[in-house]
Amino acid sequence: MTSPDYLSFHPNPKQPDHALPPQSCDSHCHVFGPGTVFPYAASSSYIPVDAPKEKLFALHHLLGVERAVIVQASCHDTDNRALVNALREGGSRYKGIAIVDDHISDSELTELDEAGVGGVRFNFVKRLGGGKPLSVYRSILAKIKPLGWHVVVYFDSEDLEELAPFLREILVPVVIDHMGRVPVEEGTNSRAFGLLHDLLVSDKKFWIKISCAERLSKQGPPYTDVDPVARALLEAVPERVLWGTDWPHPNMKSHMPDDGQLVDRILDLCDTETLRQQVLVENPARLYGFKGRGGHKL
Repeated sequence: MTSPDYLSFHPNPKQPDHALPPQSCDSHCHVFGPGTVFPYAASSSYIPVDAPKEKLFALHHLLGVERAVIVQASCHDTDNRALVNALREGGSRYKGIAIVDDHISDSELTELDEAGVGGVRFNFVKRLGGGKPLSVYRSILAKIKPLGWHVVVYFDSEDLEELAPFLREILVPVVIDHMGRVPVEEGTNSRAFGLLHDLLVSDKKFWIKISCAERLSKQGPPYTDVDPVARALLEAVPERVLWGTDWPHPNMKSHMPDDGQLVDRILDLCDTETLRQQVLVENPARLYGFKGRGGHKL
């Protein structure tokens, strides 16, 4: 049963004020269930509102998103069937990030690869059940490296100092979710931001998503208090910045963001055509292997 504390996704998001560039990519979104077809994991710390692929595809059509990366979330754990189903339906415009365990076989990885998966996600957020022995993650990394995959990491900012040595040893590209969840109310002078910035500028394998303003903001919509941190990240490594909606925004309790407004925010942050093309088109094409301009795997 869905928790009554969690809100459903926005029922009627606005159309963005300005059109996204052609081939723009939502680099972080999810599909959940439906639970009657793709059950949620018994180990999950939350049961989300169903958010099937049809709703995601309709949202992307409204927003003008032509490419997307569907990220497996902890509510489905290592059962990637809903993800694979969506990727097969979405075709070449959709890529995926899976959650796997260290017992996964080479044949299972090959099946995921053929479906459009290009990486795995490591969840270190303790309240979401994350954080396994590093030996588990090292085993998974050894298995995915021959496929040319990368890893997506999700952590709370207070855990970055402890995690940084492990992240630095990884030999594949590392994508950091949601601005490293740094405390935006402390601006760019916080220790958390400094650690994140040092990682990004010291090693070109690190990428960053300027996503989840709705989670990080202390002021609420339109989330302008997040802008100083987002702009600083854009200035630091514009060639390794990605953007995503995080639809359907799991675990939101205070309000549900309007995804059209989130598009407006990224277009305001990326305030030149060159920067918009880079962040929304070229960077994701290069990392995820979308065909077209810049579309090759690392």
